[in-house]
Amino acid sequence: MNRVKNKVALVTGAASGLGEAIAIRLHEEGAKLIISDINKAQGEKLARQLSVEFYEQDVCSEEQWQKLLKNINTEHGGLDILVNNAGISGDVAQCTPELTSLDEWQKLHRVNSDSVFLGCKYALPIMSASGGGSIINLSSIAALVATPFITAYGGSKASVMQLSTSVAMHGAVSGAANGNPVRCNSVHPGQINTPMLAGLFEETAKLMGLSADEVEEQFLSRIPMGHFGEARDIANMVLFLASDEAKFITGAQFVVDGGFQLNG
Repeated sequence: MNRVKNKVALVTGAASGLGEAIAIRLHEEGAKLIISDINKAQGEKLARQLSVEFYEQDVCSEEQWQKLLKNINTEHGGLDILVNNAGISGDVAQCTPELTSLDEWQKLHRVNSDSVFLGCKYALPIMSASGGGSIINLSSIAALVATPFITAYGGSKASVMQLSTSVAMHGAVSGAANGNPVRCNSVHPGQINTPMLAGLFEETAKLMGLSADEVEEQFLSRIPMGHFGEARDIANMVLFLASDEAKFITGAQFVVDGGFQLNG
């Protein structure tokens, strides 16, 4: 217990799915938690449940990132943990390299990639000034395998993976100079039981003329461990990376996929 006790932590996209599970897990282990989401009603509901702070945030807005992190720095004297979790899956109908529109491509990259850049950009100086910290960026198994059926999503998540290594190098080198290193790692979930995955099954089924159960079975057949992951599996990985147990880990990719990547 208390693996992140009194550490100031911000989780974006925390109103549901992986973000909610991550927020709950960090709260259980003693973090001074702040959550944000574009979904105000659902975000406020979770904040009341946990008795934590909630901010309505569009992660694509640079101005909102600046304002949020300035508020956190003023009220809490710094930031120890940033979990860049907010993201979208996109339109399954615009899926292949040929069918994906430029608007869809740019939309996915704004939400899934640009937002992570903004979070890292404005959190780094605050973390460094307050003693260092840990940035955990949610990428995907889609960053590590070919994704011709979700082209824009895969591209956006691959961007997160590369950005994380660059932030890690910057945070390590500057931290070595001032004694306040900022670590950065990416987490790569496979097929995890969340509303986003269920929506993907339903949309894919419509396009392929199959039932959602048939599509689900196709995905399941590629997981060597034989079952989908749970949101808490990802939350436990994030907790580890946020804690001092991972104090010598940075610039790494952590795959949580039940062996899915083994199938290529």
